[in-house]
Amino acid sequence: MRIVLAVVLVVALVGVAGWALQRRLIYLPDSSTPPSAATVLPGAEDVVLATSDGLALDAWFVPGRAPDGPGAGFTVLLAPGNGGNRLGRVDTAADLAAAGFSTLLFDYRGYGGNPGSPTEEGLAADARAALEHLRSRDDVDPARVLYFGESLGCAVVTALAVDEPPAGMLLRSPFTDLAAVARHHYPFVPAALLKDEFPVAELVGHIDVPITVVYGTADSIVPPAQSSAVADAARLLHERVELDGLEHNDPPMFGAPVVDALIRLRAGL
Repeated sequence: MRIVLAVVLVVALVGVAGWALQRRLIYLPDSSTPPSAATVLPGAEDVVLATSDGLALDAWFVPGRAPDGPGAGFTVLLAPGNGGNRLGRVDTAADLAAAGFSTLLFDYRGYGGNPGSPTEEGLAADARAALEHLRSRDDVDPARVLYFGESLGCAVVTALAVDEPPAGMLLRSPFTDLAAVARHHYPFVPAALLKDEFPVAELVGHIDVPITVVYGTADSIVPPAQSSAVADAARLLHERVELDGLEHNDPPMFGAPVVDALIRLRAGL
């Protein structure tokens, strides 16, 4: 009986800890404030996004630098993954600009010096604020906005696309839903304890825009099978790009192979 009680107590304590601390395992922000955009990306500007719940979020708008490039005339709303801040996406934004794409590089609440704490609902509000900023700009064609999500950001832009469909969408290393990726890393934590859901595979089946899915075949953070399942679930799959032998955060996952896939997506529109 004592052994049974001890086991029950341990399970209860794990459950309480999991409930209280789970968002610290999901969201890994670098909360430091990045420098001014123009000091790291030529021609970039600092902008402020106003969320529906009253937060002011700092972001960077990076104009395209190739008026005749394959991305000219299109703007990318880039939703980052769960770690770091926008300073870590400088190379991606620079590659997009060199191809002619303009890019809104934003940080979620709690990231990059922004106020607030990240949650599924909060990140959805942040993405909507990013889209509203793009729609307010004279140098952005709202009909030529592409969504680009990285990992957790795939869930953010997928949710946004349900109500606000873009011209096209690229998902880099998407998971099927948060419970599935949580089970991969923490198999003893009940999915019922999760406060956030992020049902990517379910939602992509309801989105009528071309979708490209890119993932590394050696990804140990988001299992490749989950990214493949997202591609399978997409209603309008434009392209499935498997990058052989690449891990989740290998440099090419932030560089040319992904930008080239976005160029092919744009060319097919």
